[in-house]
Amino acid sequence: MSRELGLAVTLGVEAVGQPGQRRFCLFVESRRGSAIMWMEKEQLNRLALALDRALAQVTQGQILRTEAQADAPPEPPAMPADFPRSPEYDFREAQISLTYDPRDEEFTLTIAPVDIIMEQGQEPQAQVREEDNVSFLFSARQAHSLASAINALLSMGGRPVCPLCGTPLDDSPHACVRQNGHYEVIQVVEGEDE
Repeated sequence: MSRELGLAVTLGVEAVGQPGQRRFCLFVESRRGSAIMWMEKEQLNRLALALDRALAQVTQGQILRTEAQADAPPEPPAMPADFPRSPEYDFREAQISLTYDPRDEEFTLTIAPVDIIMEQGQEPQAQVREEDNVSFLFSARQAHSLASAINALLSMGGRPVCPLCGTPLDDSPHACVRQNGHYEVIQVVEGEDE
């Protein structure tokens, strides 16, 4: 059964855990209820990009994404202390849909949860529960604040990301999908001369 929370009163993101092991969540509260939706870092980044693109189109370039700034980005606001400890909906996100209604000048974010099914002797399988999706409305101002909060959160700590594809980098060589195989990935190993 779909759940419509209505207009968001509180909307934000938060990270839990140490860099490299962090879990990310989107939290929302409205007069009709509250929800926490757990996401991967890349999913949050794609949401921020989608919001930035939509805002640029909707506002005809009046609101644009800040790509760089001289000072460190401000820390995103934390989850409010009065946010429910046990929200009505707490799940792992699987599918996100973002729409905009120009008549009401509101965005709608619809998120469908996923269950991971583990059966003995088989690979884990993801089952999307589209019938249990949660949706809520928010303004362009809230969309801009959310995109900025996501960008600030993702830039704090954590592993560095590839500037081309956004994939987190570790100590091993990185085969960037944006390079599309046309560039050879070379690992330079400095050693002692013989």
